[in-house]
Amino acid sequence: MTGTEGEYGSTQNVPRPRLAVIITCWNYADYVDEAIRSVLDQNREDCELIVVDDGSTDASWDRIRHHPVSAYRIENCGQRAACAFAVTKTRAPFVLFLDADDVLVPGSLATIISKLDDSVAKLQFPLSRTDRDGVIIGDPVPRLNAFRDTGSIARDVLRHGTYKSPPTSGNVFRRDLCAMLDDADYERAVDGILIFAAPFFGDIVSLADPLGRYRVHDRNESGLGRALDAQVLRRELTRHVERMAHLRRVLAPQGRAGKLVDPQNTPFFLERTIYLAILSGQRVRPTIVGRLLRKIYTTDNSLGTKCAITIFLLLMTILPNRAARRGLSYRLTAGKRSLGGLLRALLGDTPSSAERPMQSSRKI
Repeated sequence: MTGTEGEYGSTQNVPRPRLAVIITCWNYADYVDEAIRSVLDQNREDCELIVVDDGSTDASWDRIRHHPVSAYRIENCGQRAACAFAVTKTRAPFVLFLDADDVLVPGSLATIISKLDDSVAKLQFPLSRTDRDGVIIGDPVPRLNAFRDTGSIARDVLRHGTYKSPPTSGNVFRRDLCAMLDDADYERAVDGILIFAAPFFGDIVSLADPLGRYRVHDRNESGLGRALDAQVLRRELTRHVERMAHLRRVLAPQGRAGKLVDPQNTPFFLERTIYLAILSGQRVRPTIVGRLLRKIYTTDNSLGTKCAITIFLLLMTILPNRAARRGLSYRLTAGKRSLGGLLRALLGDTPSSAERPMQSSRKI
């Protein structure tokens, strides 16, 4: 593994690495050791590891300094800005932003690097979900097929403002795309605009095997592991609109900005609007449900998935708010779900929405 340890970071005269793994850490002393080791233990000379302590106030910096990596300590500025800083410290043409509480599985770097070429804008792979102790607790997110896409995903984004993409640690981006982070000052997360824009700048390579592990706990930036929160949903809706506006600006030079869907007419916006109504104690408007269902039935989701979503949304429309909150909490739980489990949740046989962890809110 290239790079050396130092309080202000340092470089070494080595061949340019093919991939940089960037870990930014803010008060994740309990996890950052494992994240770093998951990269170092793979012994890839064509991979560079850069770790940035984003102004931690716990023991994170002490843990980071114990490893032979290029390490930097900066004032707290948020994940996006810390990642943008780290990109300037690498020469690698591809970048993987690994959350400090996640890990890569053994052999993952060899698989990833073997699939990268100059035409790839983004490579993605599922992440196994684990609890805070590393025990697997659910199916990988999301379920992906292995493919190489050369344009259909871009058309999906124009039409729906969405496509199936993993959380942060399951994505590898071509380095040149990372320049967009400088203009994404409307959010602290790193993966929003990069995921949206990548299909318009090259091929998307998707892998079916989970090459990383996504740790679920109550401090997940994405919301996975936290109780349902109306304020979080409001921020998500605002961020979604701003991301789409950013993407429209990015697409303008390609002459495609006018083809991009209105953000308030995307499945994500409509779905989160329904969730917000439920959490705010309001009745779900059938007109919004109808708009969302029309959108869903134009996607490439399986018929079974479409039917399950239809049943869920109809129940949310007709049930009393308390039952609707329980149903929403169950749908967004991190564990496995079933129709029987949903019915038990609606009857009050599972924890309330205040106790249930929220499914990842930054899935694109």
